[in-house]
Amino acid sequence: MENIEDKDYNTNRPEMVIPEYGRNIQKMVEHAISIENREERNIIAGAIISVMGQLNPHLRDIADFKHKLWDHLFIISDFKLDVDSPYPLPDKTVLFEKPKAMAYPETENRFKHYGKSVKNLIDAAVAIEDKDEQKALTGVILNLMKKTYLTFNQDSVDDNQIVTDLKIISKDQLSSPEGFQMISTNEVLAMTKKKNTHSNKNHKNHKNNKQSNYKKRRY
Repeated sequence: MENIEDKDYNTNRPEMVIPEYGRNIQKMVEHAISIENREERNIIAGAIISVMGQLNPHLRDIADFKHKLWDHLFIISDFKLDVDSPYPLPDKTVLFEKPKAMAYPETENRFKHYGKSVKNLIDAAVAIEDKDEQKALTGVILNLMKKTYLTFNQDSVDDNQIVTDLKIISKDQLSSPEGFQMISTNEVLAMTKKKNTHSNKNHKNHKNNKQSNYKKRRY
């Protein structure tokens, strides 16, 4: 009886450089490296490229896919395969160079709970020259800020605080229009509850329809 120790498991085999091509391709590349005759190595390398292309037909949709196959061949060989490539050899240092750390995006928005779209709307309202149009848009923005604030925190909301936030974000260029009444908290919460109920109802109906259709298909 064969011992467990004698079995050839993948965990005991050398790690594959590009697993997408499979272990047989890696073995073929290792064999090509061991061939002393350069002309024969070139023939074997061409055959390996052909097989790699057949195993990954999706690469044909990529520009210069042949070039990419040759690059992969040299990468699999750890750049030890000495053959005549129709393309320049890839630069090992560039291929394995660590990407540069991306800078974290900075923003001047102190009121992130309102979202970037509110900030953009406020900037747009500031730029409006027509005062009546500016007041109308400011009222819309205040109601939107309140709805957004209640999404962020339903425990407490102060209309005066929202107006103060508007002044700060707009750098004192916008304020609540005279006589403007902000949408009530109860109305916003009721609209949210109604929306969630409607969404859950549609989801439930969709689920029931799927189950019903499944049962119909069974008979």
